[in-house]
Amino acid sequence: MHVIIGRGATATAAALLLAESGDQVRMVSRTGGGPEHPQITRIALDAGDATALTEVATGATTIINAAMPAYHTWPQTVPPLFGAILSAAERVGATYVMLGNLYGYGPVDGPLTEDHPLAATGPKGEVRARMWLEAKAAHDAGRVRAAEVRAGQFIGPDAFSIFNAMVVPKVLAGLPALVPAALDTPHSFTSIDDAARALTTVAHDDRALGQAWHAPVVTSSVRAMATRLAELAEAPTPRLMEMTDRELTLLGATAPLWDELWETHHMSHRPFIVDASRIESAFGLTATPLDDVLTATLHRANTPPRALTTA
Repeated sequence: MHVIIGRGATATAAALLLAESGDQVRMVSRTGGGPEHPQITRIALDAGDATALTEVATGATTIINAAMPAYHTWPQTVPPLFGAILSAAERVGATYVMLGNLYGYGPVDGPLTEDHPLAATGPKGEVRARMWLEAKAAHDAGRVRAAEVRAGQFIGPDAFSIFNAMVVPKVLAGLPALVPAALDTPHSFTSIDDAARALTTVAHDDRALGQAWHAPVVTSSVRAMATRLAELAEAPTPRLMEMTDRELTLLGATAPLWDELWETHHMSHRPFIVDASRIESAFGLTATPLDDVLTATLHRANTPPRALTTA
């Protein structure tokens, strides 16, 4: 039996993978949302309550932390929430698997491997790095069995990302898209399904413990992905424009999310290439072909994208 904290796209995909393999899943979120499946029990609970979460997680073999508070609140909300989840995993003796990202590395030159130091220069990256280091320390001390899967910027159906929110609907409608990223700079992206496969694989294999793993990635530019999406949809050639610093600054006055993008400017405006060969070598996990991810995105395109206000 597995407990998954969160109800976003990756949490949902991981829950369905586990459920369809025959495992029991308890999916925990504040709203009690999640997919309907006979093997999935959806539970409304504040995972920051370590005592209540421990009760729900009793008997679990794995706790997967895919929780994601509002983007601009991470330095304040992530430490107590993740601390409570780690505490619950220790109390019930469950393997603790974290869904992480690449913020903790900070700016890098050249391909990024898991051996690169966690040298984040901003508050969101610093807190994500610290959460893994705390879990790793608990693992090394024998208090819990822990691992982390670090994903790139998400793509695919229901992915909450700049590409899905600001590029996909504009391209399909034949309208100009203003993008807060360099359009022709290579960047490594992770599909929702690949992140979920990485989480469930790590959860089932003791060889993964005590380490961080990069989820499979595809490397492309925003323009190349948008162009291929248009070709698959038989839509007009995309008209993309890079958002200026002034435009991003003005957007910052409308919602707190936009100001947070300055911290990850190095990831969106410089080459940011991820080496995911370690998870391929160890477990045979490779990235889903980009055409398959974009085709699946098209199939879901008649559903309005989530508003880009929180992450």
